[in-house]
Amino acid sequence: MYFIKHSILNYWNPYIALLLAGILSALYFAFTGAVWAVTGEFTRLGGEFLGLFGADISGWAYFDMIRMDGTTLTRPGGWMIWGMFAGALIMVLLSNNFKIRVPRQKRRYVQGLFGGIIAGFGARLALGCNLAAFFTGVPQFSLHSWIFIVATGAGSYIGAKIVQTRWWKGKPALAKGGGKSTVKATRTIQPFVGGVIAVLYLSLIVLFFAQGQILLGFGALFGALFGILIERGQICFTSAFRDLWIMGRSIMAKAIIAGMAVSSVLTIAVIASYGMLPITQIAAPSTFIGGALFGLGIVMASSCETGMMYRLMEGQILYFTVFAGNIAGATFLAFAWDHLGVYDLFVASGAELNLVPAFGPVGAVLATLLILLALYIIVKLRGDNYHAVLNVKKGGKRYAGTDAS
Repeated sequence: MYFIKHSILNYWNPYIALLLAGILSALYFAFTGAVWAVTGEFTRLGGEFLGLFGADISGWAYFDMIRMDGTTLTRPGGWMIWGMFAGALIMVLLSNNFKIRVPRQKRRYVQGLFGGIIAGFGARLALGCNLAAFFTGVPQFSLHSWIFIVATGAGSYIGAKIVQTRWWKGKPALAKGGGKSTVKATRTIQPFVGGVIAVLYLSLIVLFFAQGQILLGFGALFGALFGILIERGQICFTSAFRDLWIMGRSIMAKAIIAGMAVSSVLTIAVIASYGMLPITQIAAPSTFIGGALFGLGIVMASSCETGMMYRLMEGQILYFTVFAGNIAGATFLAFAWDHLGVYDLFVASGAELNLVPAFGPVGAVLATLLILLALYIIVKLRGDNYHAVLNVKKGGKRYAGTDAS
């Protein structure tokens, strides 16, 4: 019992978390015909917020496209979002890991806000974020996902260079010492609260299914499961890119690739077995531009959408500004879509392209797996090469002496 308890409450290997995420995302598609995604609902939340202040968004083409049916509490996508927050919070509390944390530098709030705005705008311009245009987009065999991945890599590389500059980092702030630790006081309270929230949330899921609200039930259920996975696995696509560029750390990137490979195989099985159509988005200049902005923004904000969600549930106040920025950026894109001519400039020339009708189910999955394998090798070589160069630099004097002798 001790082993099981501590295995669950310890952080999980990223491979385990992302392989499970790949399996669950394929199952979610099978049960609902939708994909694991978040920024579409962030945009709807922005629209609902505008409505509170009397704004009329009924004629906005973007909101018509993504559909503003009901409210965030009556949409499966809404419960997907709140389920992720709930699942992450439950695991944080059960593991005694909730603690209010504020950034040492006030500038981090501004950086988080603007990074979130850029990432939110870019994600919705590309019609997807690190999930729908990346982790769950590739297993849907939509060509736009590959364009998005390349662009996100480029944007995150630029972002990694920016955040390493002195003017971005600012002067180092000293941590305040002293103060009483509250760990002992909360050791029994946090797991109790987490258990209560878990029971209440599970009751809500059961209620949805009992009332015949099947899609809401699946949204709430899978949202919570995804929330558990992102928190226990510390799944953050920003870390995958930023750490690869800055530190040569490749484990998160490789785990993401492995998760997409598993999800691709399962998703094609679902498509072939049930005659379902893969979900395809437009591949256009907007895909690359949006992906680059997204990559830049998530590094500036220090978090993608999934990372923001579990960090916010850990009590990291900075990520309120990242969350707000994401919603603001996505909402501004919805306005700019037709009011500022973004659609005509960057999207109208594109087309929905999918590998399944182009190559057939077998050809599509084989092509996807081969590309993922190539990507895995590239990521691994990047990590290995970085550390090889680093080791040479560290032992520079020794190597120089050896050569001289």
